[in-house]
Amino acid sequence: QVQLVQSGGGLVHPGGSLRLSCVASGNIDSIGVMGWYRQAPGKQRELIATITSYGLTKYVDSMKGRFTISRDNAKNTAYLQMNSLKPEDTAVYYCRMSIRFEQYWGQGTQVTVSS
Repeated sequence: QVQLVQSGGGLVHPGGSLRLSCVASGNIDSIGVMGWYRQAPGKQRELIATITSYGLTKYVDSMKGRFTISRDNAKNTAYLQMNSLKPEDTAVYYCRMSIRFEQYWGQGTQVTVSS
């Protein structure tokens, strides 16, 4: 059984920063691609960025520059550093990991950007 647990969301003022974490636990030998997604109210879930087990990253063009994905393979953890946050970044953020050819999702964490 594999479980992904997220942390780090919350309320932040415009221009502020947050760092999200996603820790995988359970029957894990190695983790493939890790990714972060978000879903704003009334919108579809959208991809933010992915990172391979070798550290190669890809970002959706609109997310480049303010968001940084990283991982710690020894800790089975993915991170999303978010800077210069805007009200339109308000959404539920999800992590996703590929583990032994299965896709697993975190529980989601609310990020609210508001003054």
